[in-house]
Amino acid sequence: MTEAHAPHLLTEEQDGILITTFNRPEKYNALSLQLMALFEKAVLHFRDTPDLKVMLIRSTGKYFSSGADLREGGGAGNAPPTTGSGIREMHRRLPNRMRQIWDEMEAIEKPFVVAHQGMCVGGSLEMSLSCDFRLAARSAGYAFPEAKFGVLPATNGVSRLTRLVGPHWARLLIMANVPVDAEEARIMGLVHKIYPDESFQDDALAFCRHLSQQSGELMGAAKIAIELSHDLPAHQAAQVERMTNATLMLSPDYQKTMEQHISSIGKKKRP
Repeated sequence: MTEAHAPHLLTEEQDGILITTFNRPEKYNALSLQLMALFEKAVLHFRDTPDLKVMLIRSTGKYFSSGADLREGGGAGNAPPTTGSGIREMHRRLPNRMRQIWDEMEAIEKPFVVAHQGMCVGGSLEMSLSCDFRLAARSAGYAFPEAKFGVLPATNGVSRLTRLVGPHWARLLIMANVPVDAEEARIMGLVHKIYPDESFQDDALAFCRHLSQQSGELMGAAKIAIELSHDLPAHQAAQVERMTNATLMLSPDYQKTMEQHISSIGKKKRP
C-alpha cells in the first residue's frame, strides 16, 4: 500500500494498552495534518476509555519522526501571518492543534509512553516532552532543527525542555543546535531507559504492560502530585504528599491490598 493510501497513524489495543504507530516511513514520519487528526482522536479515545491504562506511541521506519510536515506549512497554514501578534496567535492555534494536544496529554491522569527507535526531531520531540515516559533504542537521537531557520521550537519546546532537563542542557539542544544520541539523552534526563535495537519494540511493550498492572488511582494521583511538587517549595510539596496519600489510603483497593499483604506475611511466619 502506498503512502497516499495508507493511514498515517495505526492503532491497536492490547492488554489495556493503546498502541499508536506513526506510519509514514517514506516521509520520515513527518507529522501531517492527517496524522495529527488521527493522533488527537486516539488521545481522546484513550482519555475516555476506562479499560485503557497506558498509551504507547511508536513509529515504523528508520526515523521516529522528522517533526511537522513542512510541505503542509509545518502546521501553520498556507498564509503565514506578517505581524508579531499574528505569529503569536498562530502558535497558540496551529491548524494541527499540536499545542492543545500536548497540553491534553499532560493533563490526562494516565501514563503516556513514547518509544524512539530513530531520530526524534522538532515537533515530535515537543510531543515526547509531554509524555510521562520516554524510552530509547540505541539508535535513537534527538534534535531541535528550528535554530537552522533562526527560530525557536514554539509548541512548548523551550518551556518543557528547560523544565525537564534544566537550562544547561536546553542551551545545547536549542541555542547550539547540537543533536544528541540516546546515551547523551539519558545523561541529561531526557529519556528514562535505553534498550537494544533488536529487542526494542518488545522491551517497550513489556514496560507498558508493567505500567498497566499498577493502580490507576495511584497513576493519576502521582501524575498530579509530581507536577505540583516540582513547582512548590519543599514544605508545601510535603503537604501535597500528605493530602494525596490520605485519599489513596482511604480507597477500598488500598485497604484490600494491605489486608492481603499482611495476611500473606502472617502465613509465612507460621512454623
